[in-house]
Amino acid sequence: MPTTTYLQKLQADTARRMQTSVPVPSRFAGAPEELVSVVEAHVEALAKDLRDVVHSLHADPETAFLEHRSAAYLVELLGRHGIAAQLGVHGVDTAIRAEIGSGDGPAIAILSEYDALPDVGHGCGHNVIAAAGVGAFLALANTLIENPNAFTGRVVLLGTPAEEGFSGKEVMARHGAFDGLDAAIMVHPYGYDLADQVWLGRRVLTVTFTGVAAHASAQPFMGRNALDAATLAYQAVGLLRQQLPPVDRVHAVISEGGTRPSIIPERAVLEFYARSKFAETLKDLSERLNGIARGAALMTGTSVEVDWDEHAPTLPVRTNDALTERWVAAQQRRGRQPLPLGVVSETIAASTDFGNVSHRIPGIHPLIKIAAPDVALHTREFAAASATDAAELGALDGACGLALTALDFLCDAELRRSVAEEFAEQGGAIDVPHFFD
Repeated sequence: MPTTTYLQKLQADTARRMQTSVPVPSRFAGAPEELVSVVEAHVEALAKDLRDVVHSLHADPETAFLEHRSAAYLVELLGRHGIAAQLGVHGVDTAIRAEIGSGDGPAIAILSEYDALPDVGHGCGHNVIAAAGVGAFLALANTLIENPNAFTGRVVLLGTPAEEGFSGKEVMARHGAFDGLDAAIMVHPYGYDLADQVWLGRRVLTVTFTGVAAHASAQPFMGRNALDAATLAYQAVGLLRQQLPPVDRVHAVISEGGTRPSIIPERAVLEFYARSKFAETLKDLSERLNGIARGAALMTGTSVEVDWDEHAPTLPVRTNDALTERWVAAQQRRGRQPLPLGVVSETIAASTDFGNVSHRIPGIHPLIKIAAPDVALHTREFAAASATDAAELGALDGACGLALTALDFLCDAELRRSVAEEFAEQGGAIDVPHFFD
């Protein structure tokens, strides 16, 4: 069995940094205290509904693009609160859209995910994400019902399917989901309360080598071995890792490598995941892998097809610090102390299609604790944690954090200016669909 020593050392280092970490202070006033208290009360009134979301979705997990019952459940819940939600929008049958507020003024989106993993179920806690997003939206909607002049601008709830292994948000973005919006926010369950954490960009590469079949004993010299090409490429990636930045990742499998030992393989297929911390370094890593594939083909006299991203790639998350400050302030009201970036090692990093959103408009993707620190995402242990009292509390606190962050954005003009200025300094919106062309 692999040793757990490294993970234990990481946890010890995290614990030491937690002792000296300073909560992220906020430079902004946010919404008026009286209004904040009203929204908090509306969140608390939704506690039973949010518990039901957590457990209903957890008991009936559905995988990417097949979340029909989960989406219908959320639409029905919105309807019970007087919200007419659209189902099957922005190019995805299981996507949801609902809006409140006026067409004038700023507009912010709150995102909910609800797809699960094959076999593991809600091992990433998307049932908690769904509850938090819908709860935040309903709290703000009920605030407006109670007082139509409570705030101006729009709040858009987007149910975003197919995050696991796919890029549902990118599909929705290309069908206009984020057009006319000024910011987007969501929260993800985890083993720590984190204001920010590294999320790597990810691309998927399929490399197909085609050679010439021959009898491996009688006439091997008449063959061109596609498996040799795949093996060379696999080994070359292993050598490349010495020159990669510390948080770059390349994982690969040889999914096809021949049919029987007596035949020189004429076809071999390699499948790669390539990940990196920055969009630009992900592009550079992609070019290195292209070169490896072509070099292996040249060395073995085979031909090669290099196919990137059958499904849209995901970019790294670009976090907006101004919005993060308001998330932290909201969580502190709930008795939580989200840790700043760098307290938990950036080597523990995964990917999310929210990165594609964050390169179009300002956004945040904080994490909220529902499990022990040593319980990893995408495991049966985390799936179990996603149906506990801690998950229920995470959904409630997450809903409050999202609602208050959205409220601050709508009410505080100085916050909005800082959010926009920071986004521009980070490079502004990029052409996501053609970034890797």
